[in-house]
Amino acid sequence: MSSSPIEARGIIAEGGGPTAAEARRAIRDRRWYKRLLPRSLFGRSLLIIVTPLILVQVIATWVFYDRHWDTVARRLSTGVAGDIAQTIDTMRLLPPGIQRDQMFERVGRATELEYIFWPDEKLPAGMARVGSTSLEEQLAAALIERVHRPFQIDAEFDPRDTLVSIALYDGVLQVAVPKKRLFTPTTYIFVMWMTGSSLVLFAVATLFMRNQVKSLSRLAAAAESFGKGRDVVNFKLAGALEVRQTAAAFLQMRERIQRQISQRTEMLAGVSHDLRTPLTRMKLALEFLEESPTVAELKSDVAQMQSMVQGYLDFARGEGGETPREVDLPMLIEEVVANARREGAPITVAAPDAYAISLRPDATRRCLANLIANARRYGTHIWVTVVPVRDGIDILIDDDGPGIPASQREAVFRPFFRLDPARGAQSGSGSVGLGLTIARDVVLSHGGEISLEDSPHQGLRVRIHLPK
Repeated sequence: MSSSPIEARGIIAEGGGPTAAEARRAIRDRRWYKRLLPRSLFGRSLLIIVTPLILVQVIATWVFYDRHWDTVARRLSTGVAGDIAQTIDTMRLLPPGIQRDQMFERVGRATELEYIFWPDEKLPAGMARVGSTSLEEQLAAALIERVHRPFQIDAEFDPRDTLVSIALYDGVLQVAVPKKRLFTPTTYIFVMWMTGSSLVLFAVATLFMRNQVKSLSRLAAAAESFGKGRDVVNFKLAGALEVRQTAAAFLQMRERIQRQISQRTEMLAGVSHDLRTPLTRMKLALEFLEESPTVAELKSDVAQMQSMVQGYLDFARGEGGETPREVDLPMLIEEVVANARREGAPITVAAPDAYAISLRPDATRRCLANLIANARRYGTHIWVTVVPVRDGIDILIDDDGPGIPASQREAVFRPFFRLDPARGAQSGSGSVGLGLTIARDVVLSHGGEISLEDSPHQGLRVRIHLPK
């Protein structure tokens, strides 16, 4: 008989594949640079799109400023320096009687430069020759190349103009150079275009990737719901072709798993039902026999067989069609503990007043009853503790019995496995090695985890984690 999907999960965890807890530890232990990366598919997809976009923009910016902007700025500065040099040459060639102010006015109208000449003056001390910006450096280089006279540049002369003072033989020529002649507005246009196009592309990529990831999120939610035993309704194929293929494969897998579970349940229930009929006849026949050691042994064997059949039925119902619903977990645990106490089990319970969680109440009762019965079988006292955690709730069942060796704590979850054959004489489904198997099936069907640990009471601790 093939194993159920939940059994397969336990076999994978036992055989060397990573368990859910190990997977979470692996996520926490990632290297620091991996922790900086987004963990969601949406974030990583955007990173894949945005990273090349940023690289292209950086390269384009570098090329623009290193080539285009630098070349244009140099040519603008060279043009200004050439106009100044031509004006100085014109001053030398002026015939006597022509006023320099008139010449400055005509030249100023043509070049947008304002000139003023201070006869018999020298360059004032304390002025910076070259400013701190690249534009002023370009202008200084052009003046050195074209004017061939000592000069000083005052970039703070006016917000709109840069003052250039040039030492001539008979005085100082000051030129107010409009900054618009040294600066091209294409820089702002380029930056605005680059930023605007990046924002538009980023917005389009965000909308597109959100729609693509949404179908994956729906598929993940459907798989999680199915893993917790909930019915997956109104799930439709959507998204890209690969996502649709994955969703179709999930639906086929769900149908196969449900069919396999149904077949297993029906088969075990049928076999168990067929066995109960002859056992009942045997039990009735034994009641009509006189009491003797042989009859007592036969009655004990029949009772043990009935217990085994009941264990098979419980195992078959482990993944039955019970619908999950909202349940107050501490109250459910109190009910199970109360039943155990009526049978004489000493149990101490520590639980919050209330904690609502969606689960199958009957299956959960059967799981907890099996675990408490196992603890009672091998210990003298039982402690049940309920601890809310960040992503759900933990149920701890401790006993003060002999415990289980760490090397065999995974093996005891296998069906029909007996750690000590002598313990099979005890009654209950655990006598055939199904108690922990049933408990594990129930926990895994809720999307939870079950593990065995050392108890602080020198016995065994069973830890059940149920997600929210």
